[in-house]
Amino acid sequence: MSKKIVLAYSGGLDTACILRFLQERGYEVVAFVADVGQREDFAAVAQRARAQGAVDVQVRDLKREFVTDFIFPAIAGNAVYENRYLLGTALARPLIARDQIAVARATGATAVAHGATGKGNDQVRFELAYAGLAANLEIVAPWKDPEFLARFKGRRDLLAYAAEQGLEVEATAAKPYSTDENLMHCSFEAGMLEDPMQAPPGDMFRLTRSPLDAPAEPREIELSFRDAIPVGLDDGEKRYDDPLELFVRLNELGGRHGVGRIDIVENRFIGIKSRGVYETPGGTILHHALRDLEGIAMDREVLRLRDSLSPKFAELIYNGFWFSPEMDFIRAAFARSEELIDGEVRLELYKGGVTILGRRSPSSLYDQALASMDVEGGYDAVDARGFIRVNALRLKAHRVIVKAGDSH
Repeated sequence: MSKKIVLAYSGGLDTACILRFLQERGYEVVAFVADVGQREDFAAVAQRARAQGAVDVQVRDLKREFVTDFIFPAIAGNAVYENRYLLGTALARPLIARDQIAVARATGATAVAHGATGKGNDQVRFELAYAGLAANLEIVAPWKDPEFLARFKGRRDLLAYAAEQGLEVEATAAKPYSTDENLMHCSFEAGMLEDPMQAPPGDMFRLTRSPLDAPAEPREIELSFRDAIPVGLDDGEKRYDDPLELFVRLNELGGRHGVGRIDIVENRFIGIKSRGVYETPGGTILHHALRDLEGIAMDREVLRLRDSLSPKFAELIYNGFWFSPEMDFIRAAFARSEELIDGEVRLELYKGGVTILGRRSPSSLYDQALASMDVEGGYDAVDARGFIRVNALRLKAHRVIVKAGDSH
C-alpha cells in the first residue's frame, strides 16, 4: 500500500530527482511549493511537478507571513549571526516547514521530505522544525539515505538520472555557484565561491547594483515604527503602510543604491566553515533604522540586556531552533523590551551606505536640556565629584595591590 508524503519542492534538479526517487520507494508524492519571494514562474514549477508524477501540487503564497512573522521580529530582536549575517535563508526555513506540515495534515500524508544536503544547515533547520511541530510524521531526507547516496554521487549523476527518467529540469552540468532567493535576501555559495580568495563576479548579483553603479544622488526616506515593528515608509514620493508593500519597496530602494552586500566565511551548525555572499537590501535598511531608534527610546539597561541575548537569538535562528522552548522564552522577553519603541527615523541611501539623518519618538528618553553642554537642565555638576570618587575606590585599591606586587 502506497503512503502519502509531502515534499518541499523547488522544481530544481535535486527535488525533481527526489520526487521520482520517492515514487520508486512507493510513495504518493504531494509537491509543496512555498512562495517566499523568490522570482519564479510558479505555474511552470507546478506543471513540471505534475509532469514528474506528483499526485498533487500545493503552491502557497507565504510572502506576507514571511515579512510579519519572521523578518520583522528578527530585525526587532537584532538578530545578526556572527555580527554580520541577517539570516535570510535561516528565517525562511521554519516558515516553509510550518506550512509543509499544514499541507501534510490537510492531505492526510504520513511523511514529509526535503532536498537539503547532508553537509548544510538546511537539513537541520527543516528537521528540527518538523520535530517541533509534528513529531508523529515520518521524515525522509534522501541526501542522508544510503541507497540514494550510492546512486547519486553528485550533480552529474542527478543529470543522468533526470535524462533517463525524462524529467524536465532547468539545470546544466556547469554551474559556477548555487543560489537561494527570498524576500529577505539572495545568497550565493559553493562552486567557484568555495575559494575564499575568489572575488564574486559582478554579474552574479540579483537584488543590488554595485555601489559604483548606484545613483550619484542620495535618496532620503523616512521609516515609522510602533513597538519596534515597521508601520510606515515615506520614500519621498509615496507612503507605504502595508507591511509587505513596505518591505518590497525597501528592497527596491536598497537594491538601486547598492545597499546590503556582504561576503563572509561563517560557521555552519554542523562544524564546517562556509563562504557565503549575501544581498539583503531592505533588511539592512531596517536594521540600521531600528538600532538608531532604540538609542533614543530604549532604556540603557534593557538595551544592554537585550543585546546580551541577541547573539543567542541569532544562533537559534541560524541553527534551526525557531520552534523551541528557549526561542519562546527569548521572544517573550524581547516583546517586552520592544514596547514603546515608537517613532520615525530619517535616513539617506547612497552608494551602498545607510546614513541616519535624524530620529524622533513619543517615547523618547532623550532630554535635550539635560544633555546640553550650555544648559544646566536640573543637573548639578558638583554631584559628579562624589560619583567619580566612589567609582575610583576600587581602582585605587587595585593600584595599591599592583605596586605591592611590583616590589617583590
